[in-house]
Amino acid sequence: MTIQWFPGHMAKAKRELQEKLKLIDVVFELLDARIPMSSRNPMIDEILANKPRIVLLNKADMADEEITKQWISFFAQQQLQALAIDSQAGAGVKQIVVAAKEMLKDKFAKMAAKGIKNPRPLRALIVGIPNVGKSTLINRLAGKHIAKTGDKPGVTKAQQWIKVGKEMELLDTPGILWPKFEDEEVGLKLATTGAIKDTILNLQDVAVYALRFLTQQYPDRLKERYSLHVIPDDIAELFDAIGKRRGCLAGGGTVDYDKVAELVLRDIRTEKLGRLSFEKP
Repeated sequence: MTIQWFPGHMAKAKRELQEKLKLIDVVFELLDARIPMSSRNPMIDEILANKPRIVLLNKADMADEEITKQWISFFAQQQLQALAIDSQAGAGVKQIVVAAKEMLKDKFAKMAAKGIKNPRPLRALIVGIPNVGKSTLINRLAGKHIAKTGDKPGVTKAQQWIKVGKEMELLDTPGILWPKFEDEEVGLKLATTGAIKDTILNLQDVAVYALRFLTQQYPDRLKERYSLHVIPDDIAELFDAIGKRRGCLAGGGTVDYDKVAELVLRDIRTEKLGRLSFEKP
């Protein structure tokens, strides 16, 4: 299954992003803590070039805590500061401005040395793929409801400057996915976590990927959630077992695989299977 999703506004956003970069002091790269590499847009490195950057591992409350610590160490080895945050609850959000000010203190010290007594607020750019939580984070940073939020990817359609107290101004941007996923597994991880609109997907294919991953990495949680004594090796038998136990049935008592797929993905996205990380450094 090849997953592609590149609406016209995303191509426009890429162009506008490159034009705005000269105004920016620091970039906040927002990633999904459950899939840090798969939720990294490879175009971003090319676009941002050498701009100072802080990696924000959002939805850390939904990710495997030990694996998130491994990712923070991994990014440190890449000379990138990474912070684990939960923009929904606000956990870790206050440290973002502190980290940005520390990163830019030399730049603003030079401005002060040139006689600029009241430096302007630092200007930050926030980038990330759709549905990674940018609008929620902006609202949390600004302390009020400014950015439009939603549980569907692609809510933000235009750029806007947002004040964060007196110290920082944020440039919000629409989420940008790359035009084509060269690695099919990247697309499946993004689909599993909800970064791509379900309406363009074959949810059974996505659920097959998710169930195979859970079987390998979190088998006990899979057994507990769906009351399974053993996990069948055959994926169709696993669908049947879950469908019968959870009442995902069609006419004549046969298992409705579409309903099973929707159930499994909903359970993953609402943490019914606990905190999950779908990739390790």
